[in-house]
Amino acid sequence: MGEVLAVSLTSHAPTIMMSPEQRRQLNDGHEISLVPGLERMREEKLAPLDVDTIIILDTHWATTVEHVITGQDGFAGTFTSAELPRGMAQIPYDYPGDPELADAIAAQQDVVETPLHASHDPHLPIFYATINLVTYLQTDQKVISVSLAQTGETDDFLRVGRAIGNAVAATDRRVVILASGGMSHRFWSLKELGDHEASDPSHIITPEARAADEQRIQWMKDGDHAAIIDSMDDYRQHAPEGRFGHVLMMQAAVGGRDCVATGEQLSDYENATGTGQVHVWFDRPGEGWTGTGDDVSGITTDVATGDRVGAGA
Repeated sequence: MGEVLAVSLTSHAPTIMMSPEQRRQLNDGHEISLVPGLERMREEKLAPLDVDTIIILDTHWATTVEHVITGQDGFAGTFTSAELPRGMAQIPYDYPGDPELADAIAAQQDVVETPLHASHDPHLPIFYATINLVTYLQTDQKVISVSLAQTGETDDFLRVGRAIGNAVAATDRRVVILASGGMSHRFWSLKELGDHEASDPSHIITPEARAADEQRIQWMKDGDHAAIIDSMDDYRQHAPEGRFGHVLMMQAAVGGRDCVATGEQLSDYENATGTGQVHVWFDRPGEGWTGTGDDVSGITTDVATGDRVGAGA
């Protein structure tokens, strides 16, 4: 039986791929905390674990009619970002995939009642929400990425997370799940952006967005995952990246509302051009939870009416 060894909300902010000199220039002469946070994550958290596969929930991979999982044997090449080639250019990558686990996740679609597809197409593109984390964190582990359906709602993301949890439990995989993305996610206008590139959270787009982010970080540190799931209607006004689908999938993979794993903050809460960024790591998040069952993190389907009921429905 497989196991989720750890999960993490992990920032992939483009600044982490800039040179140290560029980062200090943008940040009033100081290093951003996201970079040493990733180094600590690799050395102190990932290295001691016997990880077969890293699952990256990729907020930059927007799909429409289904969530897609990379099912290739591996990826190799050179990546330049179309969004920010100045900071993310000619990044080499070469890492193995995990087709068996990808297929196992996709096979859960009838169980969790949401469309899933494992793509084995060798021409399937990859995105920097995956590449940036692979560059910092992957050593010899296999890697699969999962898209975020731009049409998805809270319960859809929870269902995908449950599919991931079920698939891991049904295999012999020891995995770490990285929710690759930010928190509140509105940018300053182009005319103002240059004045707000430093990492100090005073540059977050609004005080209200900062307060909402900081509340959710505290809930993560307290292990109150139910509060995050149940407050999504309120949080949505601050435009969380990917509708916060990366975090919701991460939570649902290890029990959803029933998860009480406490988070360890591995970076400061930082600004990135108006958006909220942080690393929060959860060790052994699934202890006491089997990863099986017909419920979807508090959401069930009424067999008589077909209606979805429960938290986040």
